[in-house]
Amino acid sequence: MLNSTDAFKPEVNRGFIWKVSLIAGLAGILYGYDMGIIAAALVYVRGSFSLSTRMEEVVVSVVLVGAMLGAVLGGTIADRIGRRATLVWGGSIFIVGSILAPLSPNVATLILARGILGLAIGFTSVTAPVYVSELAPPQSRGMLIGLYQFALTVGIALSDLTGYLLAGQQAWRLMFGIGALPAIVFLFMVLTVPESPRWLFAQGRLVDAESVLKTYTNETGARLLLEDIRVSMLTKMERRWSALWSPAVRGALFIAVGFTVLQQVTGINTIIYYGPRIFALAGITSNKNAIFATLLVAIVNVLATVIALVLVDRAGRKPLLYAGVSGMTISLFVLSYAFHHQARLESSLGLVATACLMVYIVCFAFSMGPIAWILVSEVFPLRVRGRGVAAATLGSGTSNFLVSITFLSLIKTAGTSLTFAIYGVFCIVTLLFVRFVVPETKGRELESISATTVIAP
Repeated sequence: MLNSTDAFKPEVNRGFIWKVSLIAGLAGILYGYDMGIIAAALVYVRGSFSLSTRMEEVVVSVVLVGAMLGAVLGGTIADRIGRRATLVWGGSIFIVGSILAPLSPNVATLILARGILGLAIGFTSVTAPVYVSELAPPQSRGMLIGLYQFALTVGIALSDLTGYLLAGQQAWRLMFGIGALPAIVFLFMVLTVPESPRWLFAQGRLVDAESVLKTYTNETGARLLLEDIRVSMLTKMERRWSALWSPAVRGALFIAVGFTVLQQVTGINTIIYYGPRIFALAGITSNKNAIFATLLVAIVNVLATVIALVLVDRAGRKPLLYAGVSGMTISLFVLSYAFHHQARLESSLGLVATACLMVYIVCFAFSMGPIAWILVSEVFPLRVRGRGVAAATLGSGTSNFLVSITFLSLIKTAGTSLTFAIYGVFCIVTLLFVRFVVPETKGRELESISATTVIAP
């Protein structure tokens, strides 16, 4: 197969690529905001609707049920009607959910609105990284896909900032409603960009595919990239989910689903969803102060993600994973130790917990956070990429749901110390998975990556 990066590096229209990446970034902001806003809003929703512990977990976790459904539907739709059209649907659904949530007269309506927002998250989280990966040049693909995760962290920080600023008024309805603004901007911008050239080629629309390529590379580069796509498309686009279990694909499926599951069971979203509750357990009793501490963690998350954007295409994926997951492991076990000796630490527990969570979030932000979605977008062959990313998103959503629906109950039954120790053990499992399963994909063409993940029958 002709590899365009080996023989020739096409000139790239950076303006167009950054525009596409900005759209994916807005999708990430929406994901982060609608996932993260529940941390602050729940403090006041709990009182407004007199929620039990189990109902709190349901309000938090129902968005993940919607995300799983959206991932399955979004993967199918992305392969059938295109990446751009799927993003249009996702933006529209975001707007509906963002308007319904603040108008909720009861908890049942709020749960429905959160489920709708989850559906939109599923659509866009499947499609946005794939869309960018199919347009980005190999030498900067990791950074551009990583911008999605960076934007997600920005969305989380914005949700925590909104929660902090509105905490005094206890305005949880406005917290939800503000999410409609980026959704409207996202939908408008998606309508201004073309379809993925790889998807167009797969539909037999060669002229359209070449036309899109020429908007961000020169004529020679477009021909070389078209040849790469042509060779990769010697087999037709698969419409069957069972194709993911074929020998040519199941290696990629194991890598993608396994890694996204591990990304969740190492505990990241317990901090995103329940940050104020964790800080309350550590002795920070003021709701506003607990939300502020969660905001500080979110800001650190944003800043640390920049490290990944700068280094992921230079140092590679695996070195960042080794460093980041090791730091996550240490911080979780120190946090577990601190909660186990809570009586001895007394007033300093809040500071220890804040420091541990800061270290944890820094290490996650430059490793597992962005690299999970980079790998997912890279390892699958084109003919099943939409469904492959959907399967990985489904695995991520399922494990995220299980973690979020059990966190408060696990704290009650097993204790805070053991709960964080369990997440630390999963970090050790992740290190082994990175060592023996995850491939290094730095600087490689998408077609060559998928060719090396084949498992023999």
